[in-house]
Amino acid sequence: MTDIAGLTRIRAERPEAIAEAAARRTRRPLLRDGGRLMIIAADHPARGALAVGGDRLAMANRRDLLQRLCLALSRPRVDGVLATADILEDLLLLGALDGKVVMGSMNRGGLAGASFELDDRFTGYRAEDLERLGFDAGKLLLRVDYDDPGSLATMDSAARAVDSMAARGLPVFVEPFLCRRAADGAPPRNDLSAEAVTTSIAIASGLAGTSAYTWLKVPVTENPDDMARVMETSTLPAVLLGGDLGDESDAAYEKWRDALQLPTVQGLVAGRTLLYPADGDVAGAVDTAVGLL
Repeated sequence: MTDIAGLTRIRAERPEAIAEAAARRTRRPLLRDGGRLMIIAADHPARGALAVGGDRLAMANRRDLLQRLCLALSRPRVDGVLATADILEDLLLLGALDGKVVMGSMNRGGLAGASFELDDRFTGYRAEDLERLGFDAGKLLLRVDYDDPGSLATMDSAARAVDSMAARGLPVFVEPFLCRRAADGAPPRNDLSAEAVTTSIAIASGLAGTSAYTWLKVPVTENPDDMARVMETSTLPAVLLGGDLGDESDAAYEKWRDALQLPTVQGLVAGRTLLYPADGDVAGAVDTAVGLL
């Protein structure tokens, strides 16, 4: 049982315990055991994206989320976690990150549904934070809407973040999308057509002064048969992106299984699909995803 009261007491009385826990953490290489990555994602809350399926506040209960994360991280062949500082610090204090890949989420300023959503400022980890804490990688979101000037600011910030990570020898996972807003002002929707995903990969691959430490975090296209051609766009290593698929998780597993066979695809980063499966069986969902690797 996750002791929320205990975590709050440590934070209130001994905030330095977080840095101490980070310094004690047992580290590991990014890739091992055949070079396939299985990362659990939980960086959604900091962008105000708390919904899973029809439950708008599913991820709002931190005790429940931490229990799910600790269970997922305990499963065999789960390599690590992607999250923001508040969640990673809780997991550090719980001792759940020893021997795991720790990936810090860097830009969470594009709040879900906000008018400024595509001006996605870097309000999370900086490269210097990840280096200081001894974490293993960073992740940034790059959404581009050709009709929204905010996309250019995000693109510029993303390029400089890639430069900063590379200067420290830290991998950075870039999650690119082409997206557009509907005429009725609805939140921007990601375009998962083969052409759009191909274009987004080409843009992300060319960011910054070097791509030596850049990885891609890419979605499966709306027609999974297009993935082989789409992934020929770049030689950069890539992981597949998992999303909130509700009751369609079985179909998602099949899409992931095929795409994971492609030569540049090195693993899977999935969050809500595994942490909040429709049947409530977190361990079963994680084990199924791991089996695809």
